[in-house]
Amino acid sequence: MSHVNRNGGRAVVVNLSPLPFPHLSKKIGLAKKNLIRIQLVPYAESHSEFIRSVETGDVLVTEALILAAVFMALLGLVLGTVLALASKKLAVEEDPRIDEVEELLPHANCGACGFPGCRPFAEALVAGQEAPSKCTVSTADGLASIADLLGVDAGSAEKRVARLACAGGKNVARFKADYSGQPSCRAAVAAGGGGKACAWGCLGLADCEVSCTFDAIHMNEQGLPVVDESKCVACNDCVVACPLDLFSLQPVRHQLWVACKSLAEGDQALDECEVACTACGRCAADAPNGLISIENNLARIDYSKNTLATRFPTERCPTGAIVWLEKGQALKGASAKKIIRKEALPISET
Repeated sequence: MSHVNRNGGRAVVVNLSPLPFPHLSKKIGLAKKNLIRIQLVPYAESHSEFIRSVETGDVLVTEALILAAVFMALLGLVLGTVLALASKKLAVEEDPRIDEVEELLPHANCGACGFPGCRPFAEALVAGQEAPSKCTVSTADGLASIADLLGVDAGSAEKRVARLACAGGKNVARFKADYSGQPSCRAAVAAGGGGKACAWGCLGLADCEVSCTFDAIHMNEQGLPVVDESKCVACNDCVVACPLDLFSLQPVRHQLWVACKSLAEGDQALDECEVACTACGRCAADAPNGLISIENNLARIDYSKNTLATRFPTERCPTGAIVWLEKGQALKGASAKKIIRKEALPISET
């Protein structure tokens, strides 16, 4: 601020209160000023005139600052123009069929196809990386339209559905406490487990039902989710929503199913739930070699040998924990205990 234009030009004067120089502000008594004013005045003719402007609360802004502002504006304009030209020059042309295929897709963006949304799936279809049948939400007519547009075969895909590894409804599974918090399985688990005696059992608070955007899951009278296989598109939302990892996506050909996930030992598992797997080993003994094994107190099925699966291993299961799935029904073996109770079991005192 010590050099001053002496050419009689005009400059912007800004009144700052207080000044950005504490020692000056205090010296010339500007602490009580609280206004900011901007005006044009002649350039100071000498250093003493600059001091007078300071004593009145005025600070001179030289024309260098104005030139800097103009320069920055011009620079922004030039760079913006360069970027606009570069975006056109370097633009990658996109196959117009991608938009057409995307329009033919159901716009569910569910992820069942393995892609994060319909747009990326459409790009993969046009690139020939996937078959239209990978979309499990689209109708047969929709898949045929996509195949005709791309000149490819619609392909075929085995239907997958969500399966629940628990059959412990309120009438067969005990509770050790009455949970009365937020009606959410995830909240119940965070708040101490939700009160169910079996730490692996379904809590019945319907996070899975809420997450399903295809209306394929509904809670039954015993507080267990029931999957409507005709509506299920294997979108994986229920798998993500369940805090106990009770849901998994399975091909419909996996008909032999263990409807339990308890790792408790036999007597304890049975005390907590009347339909729990007790790891008795009868199913493993009755199944073809290697199809079923007992690991960590739970029967497990090796689906790589699924062609060997029949209903026979379910016949001697005493609790009905292992079932044969057919037309949406879980069929138990002849030895399974018959459950006729409808009301909920009382809360356990132990």
